[in-house]
Amino acid sequence: MLGFTDRQWFALAVACYGVGAVYSVLLWRRGFRRDDWTLYALLATGAVLHTVAMLARGFSIERCPINNLFEATMFIAWTIVAAFLLLGIWRRLRFLGVMVSPFLFALGVFGLFPLLDQRGPGPSFAHGWESLHAALILLGYGAFGLSAVAALMYLSQEHNLKFDKTRAVLALLPPIQRLEKVTSGLVIAGFLLLTLGLAVGSWWLRQAKGTWFVADPKVVWSLVVWTAYGILVGLHDRLRAVGRRFAWSVIAAFVFVLLTFWGTNLPSAIHNP
Repeated sequence: MLGFTDRQWFALAVACYGVGAVYSVLLWRRGFRRDDWTLYALLATGAVLHTVAMLARGFSIERCPINNLFEATMFIAWTIVAAFLLLGIWRRLRFLGVMVSPFLFALGVFGLFPLLDQRGPGPSFAHGWESLHAALILLGYGAFGLSAVAALMYLSQEHNLKFDKTRAVLALLPPIQRLEKVTSGLVIAGFLLLTLGLAVGSWWLRQAKGTWFVADPKVVWSLVVWTAYGILVGLHDRLRAVGRRFAWSVIAAFVFVLLTFWGTNLPSAIHNP
């Protein structure tokens, strides 16, 4: 495509996210009182380039591009920016981009490290189960990432309401109740996607190996993540009564995912055959 490789297209997308991150700092310093269409447009441009990068990689390997850590990182980032663009249709939610753009930039820079892009056959599931299993799980992680972003915005607005009421009133941030609903809704959506993804993976194991479960590091880790978010979903009504506690729990859960996702993938015999 125009002589660019998939990694070069992705690098262009990351550059757009970087510009958006710089612009986000300006919005933050000015109390979120400026029109945020510029940031939305920057992230939309990055999303287009990001989509081209994924398509280029997919056509080059003739399969869904979710077979190594670079592709998984690219897919998670694409899920987050796509979900933001959808939520950003509503003006009061568009300022989630202030948190989304720095996160996408950091994730993109990390994803561009050459060591993550190790070409190989990748996991081999029959009849497309690989793509469905991985895509559902990565979509779930994308929802968890955006829920953490919404939780950060919630904490920021709560801080403003407590210590700087003028800033909170004049800012164009969403109402704190709406941020709370968006956060919990994204957690529930991510949990459902993760559950479906794990169910598909378990079904494949049953068909291929005659067992529903194997003691693989990535499988065990995925169940730990599923349990953690399941607890959040089960207790979200109680925790929402103390919104700050729920927001911090959502952020902590996603930080755990970020810090352990790539490390647990490396020793996995299933995901690195």
